[in-house]
Amino acid sequence: MSFFDKLNEAIARNQSLLFLGLDPNPEMMPAHPGNTSPEALIEQLWDWLQFAIAETADLVCAYKPTLGFYTALGAPGLELLQRTLAAIPEHIPVILDAKHADLNTSTLIARTVFEEWRVDAITLNPYAGQDQIAPFLMYPGKAAFVLCCTSNPAAIALQTYPNAQEPLYVQVVQEARSWGTPEQVGLEVGTTSPEVLRKIRAIAPERLILARSIWAEDSDLAALLAAGLSFEGDGLLIPVPQDLVSNKHLGRAIQSLSEEVNQIRVELVGQASNCDLWIPDVCPLDQHPHLDLILQLYDIGCILFGEFVQASGATFPYYIDLRKIISNPQIFHQVLTAYADILQDLSFDRIAGIPYGSLPTATGLSLRLNYPMIFPRKEVKAHGTRRVIEGNFQPGETVVVVDDILISGKSAIEGAEKLKSAGLNVEDIVVFIDHEQGVKTRLQEQGYQAHSVLSISEITHTLHQAGRLTDQQFQAFVEH
Repeated sequence: MSFFDKLNEAIARNQSLLFLGLDPNPEMMPAHPGNTSPEALIEQLWDWLQFAIAETADLVCAYKPTLGFYTALGAPGLELLQRTLAAIPEHIPVILDAKHADLNTSTLIARTVFEEWRVDAITLNPYAGQDQIAPFLMYPGKAAFVLCCTSNPAAIALQTYPNAQEPLYVQVVQEARSWGTPEQVGLEVGTTSPEVLRKIRAIAPERLILARSIWAEDSDLAALLAAGLSFEGDGLLIPVPQDLVSNKHLGRAIQSLSEEVNQIRVELVGQASNCDLWIPDVCPLDQHPHLDLILQLYDIGCILFGEFVQASGATFPYYIDLRKIISNPQIFHQVLTAYADILQDLSFDRIAGIPYGSLPTATGLSLRLNYPMIFPRKEVKAHGTRRVIEGNFQPGETVVVVDDILISGKSAIEGAEKLKSAGLNVEDIVVFIDHEQGVKTRLQEQGYQAHSVLSISEITHTLHQAGRLTDQQFQAFVEH
């Protein structure tokens, strides 16, 4: 299971955005009289770590051991780390706080952390650039949090250079967005300032933020959450305060804090509009018929430009993530309308969505056009009916296949072949975005007519014309 899937399941299961740092300060732990030898210290730490995990496994969404804490204890400390990792329940994700910054050892560290220690995510220092991050992105399902800023007062001069209006930490956020997908790259933000969180959230609305050092005597939790949470009331991981570590009733204290956080989340989401009204800010002379839709998809982070490693291992100068549209009714409505404009000219009896990305779209189209929906299973269950196709149908009927993105055509063809194996006819495949590269021609050679709402060329040219893409980004696409 990927880090993001595991994290989202833990958040839903435990109803918590809190994560617990597993790097206890011995001075803050309950007094432990007797032997003060290094061996005794290790065992004291181990006792607390077991206690903390047992107390909080159903109260937090992640654990965050700090690598530096364990390495400072020498070889016994690294052994303690591995014992700790083994004690964490499999369903709770682990974020290793490493702040790794050495380019030469990145590949080795990534292999150790992800393959041997089997942690789910890691924190990294960004100052060696994308080359530093790349080795960690080669592991499917794993994630990296890029350090953007810290709360250390001595770092302010560096992090706010050259000025408060255009600080360096903002540049880090902007660069990090092009290093990987939202599922691959998150942001680590140490601050007690709601304004810093608000600025970062505005720049990166689609990114997961790992908050640090937010607790101070005058901290305003509601203001921090309002600044850092996404519109849906998530996207922000909140640290358990250090002063709770020594609490003998750790679980009870964390439960109380989690309830406070959730209450604020409910109030914030309730105050927010169910659907933010988006208004275009450009009016080019040569206007694309789907101009507004393209700009909206870009503005909410569904279309990203940079260097992105795909599942195939290939590197593209862009990345498309359409899963967010279902959380924005205004955009989802326009997407369904664009599909419907194509479907109304086709002849079919049923609509088939390809799991999993296009199932919401197929459902919406079924309701809008009043056509029954079916879908081919991605995998056939070993129990129950063991059906390949879900839904009611009659052999001989014609089905139109609906998918989200056409890259290689593999998923659409596999789905179509499963439908045909059940005696159904498939002539047309309709997608939202065509990555081009001759895929439509390959589908036609296999007997399918492919239709698309948009092509990646249309999107890129429109964004460049509207000023959303720089000349450099546009040229990178052209040369791809």
